[in-house]
Amino acid sequence: MQVPFLSLKDVTDKYRDEIHEAALRAIDSGWYLQGEENRRFEADYAGYIGTRHCVGVANGLDALILIFRAYIELGVLRRGDEVIVPANTYIATILAITENGLVPVLVEPDINTLQIDDALIEEKITPKTKAVCIVHLYGRCAYTERIGDLCKRHGLKLIEDNAQAHGCTFNGTKTGALGDAAGHSFYPGKNLGALGDAGAVTTDDGALAAAVRSLANYGSQRKYVFQYCGRNSRLDEIQAAILDVKLRHLDDDVSLRKSVARRYIEGIKNPKVTLPEITDWNRHVFHIFPVLCGRRDELQMHLESKEVGTNIHYPIPPHRQECYREWNGLSFPITERIHAQELSLPMSQCLTDEQVRYVIDAVNSWE
Repeated sequence: MQVPFLSLKDVTDKYRDEIHEAALRAIDSGWYLQGEENRRFEADYAGYIGTRHCVGVANGLDALILIFRAYIELGVLRRGDEVIVPANTYIATILAITENGLVPVLVEPDINTLQIDDALIEEKITPKTKAVCIVHLYGRCAYTERIGDLCKRHGLKLIEDNAQAHGCTFNGTKTGALGDAAGHSFYPGKNLGALGDAGAVTTDDGALAAAVRSLANYGSQRKYVFQYCGRNSRLDEIQAAILDVKLRHLDDDVSLRKSVARRYIEGIKNPKVTLPEITDWNRHVFHIFPVLCGRRDELQMHLESKEVGTNIHYPIPPHRQECYREWNGLSFPITERIHAQELSLPMSQCLTDEQVRYVIDAVNSWE
């Protein structure tokens, strides 16, 4: 049996007719940017997340970049300010900070959750610290009441990287509505994925939303009048229409992903493989199902021999990347362990019972 890591064709085929209808509606409208499809999706997604504002943008990286840039334009942040961020995140989170002349302050994750360790944040706060950016990595909620309290006590902005956690909740509130602003990615492989690049910013802050919308439109709020030196980062009408279709099915798709995760956790009994510890299933939407293994590469080769697709999220941590060579000598042992041991198993709302059982048996058969 072949089990792909992720079949985007299967994901799209699940709602093929609705997607085709929505795309054709957008095409036939003759209006391809900043039209009715965008307005509909922004309203629906803001309603789903639970924020007053949603601004569609070109991709998830731009969403984060524009949040930080908007705060700079509004005078909330200044270049040189520090932003606390998990050391084990995907590089896009870091890029959004340095792109704006801000300084990332890396904090180790908790090895049990793989999310930023909230016990280590306060010691990193300095007079230059102005924000904390949490990352709901792998689809797991990174927010804690301790983080929320720290931000309030120290007057810090709380920014969420919600690229991997559409539909995740904390005590009934969706990720993307827990902080001051959130960046969302709708890259095709996400739980809520477009058929190309797409992203959004959610916030309750009307001034921030207006600044983000202007900055994403060349810095213009009124045609040919430019308040800021902006950029071109707009969600196109076809992607907005497709996302609105898939948004209607997101909670059902997340439920199916949780069913797969439960079967993995109940069925994988290999003592050499460490599974995610789940104490609250509402706080995880399983964009990725990560396991840790000290002989990760051997396990991956074994699964490949069984035609089980896997991926590594991510093989090189940000502080070891060439683009941040000034950090290459820094030591983050927990982050480095995760990046050396993490292996992602197949995870999708389209996996069959037979495929899930096959993956479980393949992992358990490795010695």
